[in-house]
Amino acid sequence: MQLTPDDHIWWQLGLLKVNSTILFTWAVMVLLSAGSWLVGRRLQTGARMSRVQHVLEVVVHVIDRQLDEISPRRPKGLLPFLGTLFLFIAVCNLLAVVPGFEPPTGSLSTTAGLAICVFLAVPIYGIGAIGVKRYVGNYLQPTPFMLPFNIIGEFSRTLALSVRLFGNVMSSTMIGAILLIIAPLIVPILMQLLGLLTGMVQAYIFAVLSAVYISAGMDVATTT
Repeated sequence: MQLTPDDHIWWQLGLLKVNSTILFTWAVMVLLSAGSWLVGRRLQTGARMSRVQHVLEVVVHVIDRQLDEISPRRPKGLLPFLGTLFLFIAVCNLLAVVPGFEPPTGSLSTTAGLAICVFLAVPIYGIGAIGVKRYVGNYLQPTPFMLPFNIIGEFSRTLALSVRLFGNVMSSTMIGAILLIIAPLIVPILMQLLGLLTGMVQAYIFAVLSAVYISAGMDVATTT
């Protein structure tokens, strides 16, 4: 049994290799890009809008209100960043029901990459909002002796983000595979439905925690 999509090698030439993680990550990226282009080219600003546009506007409005509650002072560009993270994780997890598809979020390399994006976004948005001096001063609060602990805290929450998502997706895939061997009819279908729900919840949690981390970095720094 393969624990992660990293173990499934599709093509290899010396040190160069393409595993399921790389293959299906690019597949999801192409799918999202094509979907964005197809939907975006028919957007309208008048009274007549398609049902798809109505649904998309409702979704964006809900996400926008959620971000306002988490981060009233949210910087420009935060919605597209977090929305992209949510869509990528959600689509990866939803496509797990497709036979042969191995969700890239079941690989620690993918979840670590997503967490690193959040790790870099925290100082970028924070410095952009309140400046370098005030942001760096946050690491010296409440005393300069807390500097190493505050830095460790930044790395630990990045690690927690990646491991949490990886663990949930991998465990769901393993349980489904085991039940498929033990009871190959009804139980795996129920587990697939539960996996879809869990995948959406994990995408939501990842996006919300990312928003909280970015918002906390700016808010705390503002008080210094």
